[in-house]
Amino acid sequence: MSAPDDLPVTSTLAELAALVERHRGLYVRWSKGPGPDLGETTSTDDLTGVPLPGLSANPLDVEEWWRGRSVELWVARRLYDHSHLPHDKGPGVRPWALRGREAGRGPDNEPLVADVEPMCWIAGPMIEEARPEVERQERRWGTPRRSGR
Repeated sequence: MSAPDDLPVTSTLAELAALVERHRGLYVRWSKGPGPDLGETTSTDDLTGVPLPGLSANPLDVEEWWRGRSVELWVARRLYDHSHLPHDKGPGVRPWALRGREAGRGPDNEPLVADVEPMCWIAGPMIEEARPEVERQERRWGTPRRSGR
């Protein structure tokens, strides 16, 4: 599948939450975009170099245990949890939403997605919108990237 040249841009948490409410099977991927990704439609394990059977991505579907809480907070957390990736993976890496079929699990237990349909870019300022949503919570949580390892 070839990526569209001009994916729509989702600019607010409310827009992304509405997309999540309308569609099941959505994921967020942090990369240079569908163009480069869909040529390969596979990720590689960074540690071993082993090719994986799909693109590594993080699910956006709201879990049942969330029980009616804010979908905007849900997507804020999903973005916040991986907001370190542009720094770690280098220039040009940014989030985009996709639909697809889970083809397996990666070495960090992340879904590996095949039959990818790009949905939209997730605007960079949305990450900054997510941060205060997360920080307003009574309990604090950090991103999966932990210091001191």
